[in-house]
Amino acid sequence: MSEQPGIRVLIVDDHALVRTGVRAELGRHAPDVDVVGEAEDVEGAVAAVHALAPEVVLLDVHLPGGQGGGGAEVVTRCADRLATTRFLALSVSDASEDVVAVIRAGARGYVTKAITATELAEAIRRVAAGDAAFSPRLAGFVLDAFGTGAADVAVHDDELDRLSAREQEVMRLIARGYTYKEVAAELFISVKTVETHVSAVLRKLQLSSRHELTRWAAARRLL
Repeated sequence: MSEQPGIRVLIVDDHALVRTGVRAELGRHAPDVDVVGEAEDVEGAVAAVHALAPEVVLLDVHLPGGQGGGGAEVVTRCADRLATTRFLALSVSDASEDVVAVIRAGARGYVTKAITATELAEAIRRVAAGDAAFSPRLAGFVLDAFGTGAADVAVHDDELDRLSAREQEVMRLIARGYTYKEVAAELFISVKTVETHVSAVLRKLQLSSRHELTRWAAARRLL
């Protein structure tokens, strides 16, 4: 029986030590992730995306080269690949302008370098599957930037009313990018209970993924 191929990942960071460390940590903690290449600047990243066709690009938002747009510029210049290559920002910055810029360009998520290797691997898997992935609280920047206004909330109250109070609590945290474990700790419930609530939320709202749930919540300014 042949082994299932891993998720093809490109690491983009202007610090060689960071690239080496991320590669090593993924090698230890994520056997289902296959690092296929590295790049250190905007031009190198764009070239590598087109040459290697990675499934996920781990992308620092502050990169030299190009027109000075950093990680957001890389995503914009690879717009023709967004259907098959997904971008996950991995940065030391948690500034709202950095988060919004790269998500506006087309990235699927944003995590900070304070993340653990296990959490990073899970974020890669979620993004590869088409979901969103955010470090806790960073999703709020995106929701503020892309929300459509309070008027939409009243229009869709009937949808929100389908959820129990506990399901609404879980929905808000999941949409912000919390992991199941973080939601469980925040609400003092088990991970299994979180999973049950998430399944119920997606079913009741007729959504298929966490990414769709984040967009649904953002459009209604529920976070």
